[in-house]
Amino acid sequence: MPNKAVIAWTRVDEAPALATYSLLPIVRAMTKQANLEIELRDISLAGRVLAQFSDVLPEDKRVPDDLAYLGGLVFKPEANIIKLPNISASLPQLKDTISELQSQGYDLPDYPEEPQNDKEKEIKERYDRCIGSVVNPVLRQGNSDRRLAAVVKEFARKNPHKMRDVSPDSKSYLAHMVSGDFYDNEKSVTIESDTTIKYVFTDKDGKETTLKELEVGKGDVVDGTYMDRRKLRDFFSLVIDDAKDKDILFSLHVKATMMRVSDPVMFGDAIRVYYKDLFDKFGKELEEIGFNPNNGLSDLEARLSKLPEDKQAEIKKALEDIYARRPRLYMVDSDNGITNLHRPNDVIVDASIPAVIKNGLKGWGPSGEVDDCVLTVPDRCYATMYREIIEDIKVRGQFDPTKVGSVANVGLMAMKAEEYGSHDKTFFPPADGSIKVVDSQGNVLLEHTVNEGDIYRSCISRDTAIRNWVKLAVDRAKESGWTLVFWLDVLRAHDREILKKVKEELPNYDLEGIDYYIKPPQDAMKFTLERFRNGQDTIAATGNVLRDYLTDLFPIIEVGTSARSLSIVPLIAGGGVYETGAGGSAPKHVQQFVREGHLRWDSLGEFLALAESLQLAYKQAGDKRILVIANALSQAIGQYLENARTPSRKAGELDTRGSHFYLALYWAQALAGQTEDKELAQKYAEVARKLEENETKILEEILATEKSPKDLGGYYHSDPEKTELAMRPSKIFREIIDSI
Repeated sequence: MPNKAVIAWTRVDEAPALATYSLLPIVRAMTKQANLEIELRDISLAGRVLAQFSDVLPEDKRVPDDLAYLGGLVFKPEANIIKLPNISASLPQLKDTISELQSQGYDLPDYPEEPQNDKEKEIKERYDRCIGSVVNPVLRQGNSDRRLAAVVKEFARKNPHKMRDVSPDSKSYLAHMVSGDFYDNEKSVTIESDTTIKYVFTDKDGKETTLKELEVGKGDVVDGTYMDRRKLRDFFSLVIDDAKDKDILFSLHVKATMMRVSDPVMFGDAIRVYYKDLFDKFGKELEEIGFNPNNGLSDLEARLSKLPEDKQAEIKKALEDIYARRPRLYMVDSDNGITNLHRPNDVIVDASIPAVIKNGLKGWGPSGEVDDCVLTVPDRCYATMYREIIEDIKVRGQFDPTKVGSVANVGLMAMKAEEYGSHDKTFFPPADGSIKVVDSQGNVLLEHTVNEGDIYRSCISRDTAIRNWVKLAVDRAKESGWTLVFWLDVLRAHDREILKKVKEELPNYDLEGIDYYIKPPQDAMKFTLERFRNGQDTIAATGNVLRDYLTDLFPIIEVGTSARSLSIVPLIAGGGVYETGAGGSAPKHVQQFVREGHLRWDSLGEFLALAESLQLAYKQAGDKRILVIANALSQAIGQYLENARTPSRKAGELDTRGSHFYLALYWAQALAGQTEDKELAQKYAEVARKLEENETKILEEILATEKSPKDLGGYYHSDPEKTELAMRPSKIFREIIDSI
């Protein structure tokens, strides 16, 4: 008997988590006849929190640390993981999760923002392991291959999504710093031999403090840089004033979720500048109630009740006066007065800028109408490529999804490469002084003079990961025939070191027939856009952050959403992680489902990931039946798109649960129609017959549950029984699937 293949399906958060309750039983039923097991592993925010405190919880409330389990699995060749989009939590989201779990009977401690003793410090350390991008660096022990499946691209060309026209008089523009940012201050070095490095802070009196110590290997690239926060605040002041002068919306685009240590501070500085008058007048009171601008205006709202009513009224009046004097803010929810500065996780650069582009370079304002805006992206490492596309659109007009080409991505992200692996190497100097990176022989590799409170950040890109990235890029270019562009800026210290390795590595491969270029981000964007508008296809080989940004930007333009992207992580150890797209709209989907029983999450990303995962499972187990099932799924996905079975946005029309029914129907039909495995064909012919005969009844049973509120028993940690009932409402459909 061949080895059994095991696919790890991840339990996550919000809409994709709800969808799993409906989809996973179908997947298990359709793969049941193969030498294959599909296990569920919980990497949700609530699951991660509970895992951190399992040792202090009663036995009946303990949960295994599934993230740690998967973190070990990715270093084994049998790894086969389907990774759905999880919450990269901000602090407000973490605190909300803790409160919800406490209300459900989990005896968890409160989050100690300012720990007073060793016990509270330990509690905070545990909770902090759950904040930000903690899942991806653990699982992504390979580089990224992300692209649109041909069937998805073709469907989008035939059924284009709407793109708002751009006014020739648009005043929208992108603003970035011109000095003092991470780009300006970056230094980088390639390690010459295996060693241990220390990050050492030295104050003006010469007192040294070791901030962190870690091992690096020969060929690894180590960076250091910092954001001058005085210049950052000066920059914000200028941009805010300019937005007022131009009478356009002020919007801030950072990534306080993934960049969980550095970007909330940048977000907080924007608040300190925009609401300067509030801090000048009520600084003492704001400090007394513990308001932290890094957590957004929602933190002030949550704490305001601690003040006397007359003082609350004064502060509210001061806020009204500020809104009257300052530029109008880009809105997250105009109807409820939720601004760009309300919560740090509400506006995330890789999703928010494409949304503005789709909207004709306009954002939603306080009036509920769209208007021109300044898109503020402080750091030039990535801002320049966004500036290039915005200026291109202003000159050449909106993109046409029926005519544009495609932009795939090969991203350097293995082994916590680049900035998304920098959380544990981000520091805030306690005083003016310097931060040095020193090796075990006492050699100073990097040194920066810093001011108190500046944001110092270091990242490490491993030699193995870089060279594997180059190989993956060459392989993809060869397989696809697409033009390959390495987005590397010779004027940026980090990129110079990476570029040396690219030039060393490329001659090791057969480059015949490969058309490749090396360009800085702004030039790479310009070059790619020219090809894109001409209907030509391009592979962008980029670092980790650009990978994240571009794999939202271009798919959203091409097909309306990045959730339909095919995201493959070929693990260096030989297995694979298959990611299922973006979850940026997931909160709104859940809100709609709770309000009116309609879920509009499109699981196409899960379908595509599963098809690829099954191909790997076939190689791992050697069971040809898995291949038959995989090919049938691919056929079903084509039918799903061709027959427009994606969920509607409107209650009373087809939703996620109905779309899952159609996938099951088409999958069963494809298995019944294939000739490679007669036993499978016979078995699923009966399944297909039952689904076909009961199509109307099943859809009616689902529809009958819509337009009424749903109680899930929790947002971050829903009740399993309530959620399953809500997501599998059709008795007939359940019986057919569960009987396979």
